[in-house]
Amino acid sequence: MLAALWVLAACSAAAPESHSSPQPRTSGASGTSLPPRRSPAWLLTRSALSQLTADPAVRAKLRGALVYEILQPGQRPLARITAKPVITFASAAALEAAVTGGRVPAGTYGVLYDPEAWSFTPVAEQRDPVLAATRAAAVAHAHGLRLIVTPALNLTTVLAPETRPPRWQAFLGLNLLARLAAVADIVEIQAQSLERDTAAYTAFVQAATSQASTANQRIIVLAGLSTNPPGAPVNRQQLTAAVQATRFMVDGYWLNVPGQGARCPTCRAPRPDIAIQTLQSLP
Repeated sequence: MLAALWVLAACSAAAPESHSSPQPRTSGASGTSLPPRRSPAWLLTRSALSQLTADPAVRAKLRGALVYEILQPGQRPLARITAKPVITFASAAALEAAVTGGRVPAGTYGVLYDPEAWSFTPVAEQRDPVLAATRAAAVAHAHGLRLIVTPALNLTTVLAPETRPPRWQAFLGLNLLARLAAVADIVEIQAQSLERDTAAYTAFVQAATSQASTANQRIIVLAGLSTNPPGAPVNRQQLTAAVQATRFMVDGYWLNVPGQGARCPTCRAPRPDIAIQTLQSLP
């Protein structure tokens, strides 16, 4: 098990910041590191952000945090809270076309590339997500945008189909986070399927963060959480435990509040209440 503890990373120079940037990750013989931000950064879809900020206490808490707002192409950011707008794409080719075609509005902070083993990511990109991300990074950076990459664990079904469960260990064996961190500005560890088991969640996040940070000491690392992952229902206590166990390892979290749709056909009804309770429980 990798034991290094990591802290916040600084963004590479690009668009102006409305919040102070996090400190760069440090690694030395002593193994010491800087303390974490007062509050973690949060990556939230526009829909989730709208639902969560309806609660006054959560709205106040998010106003004091670094928030990335995920938008679908063509969506406008919410007006009620200051956040960094990020446009999401499941295809690097579509991302490149949108950026080079001038379809990314002025003021956009970055673009998010979400490669998964699903119909929304081209098969060629599933087979080589690093090459796809490298091309996306070149286009994004040439236009003053950050690149966030959020590879799904199910890419192992394409890249390592003969490996045995657990899937998160097979994912680590691909060293994919390290190779993506070398070209991206932010990477997200899709660990939400493990959040019912705090020990497994922690082990995966710790090892994946170490992979990414070894490849790029300035990479910003987020970990995934979900109010509605596949399988048995989860509760606020499980999400809070996952955050408390990993808070000193990562810069923040993608807090998913999914509902049933084309990209999550097996999801149940959205549970923003769990996300609200989780945020309320955190210091």
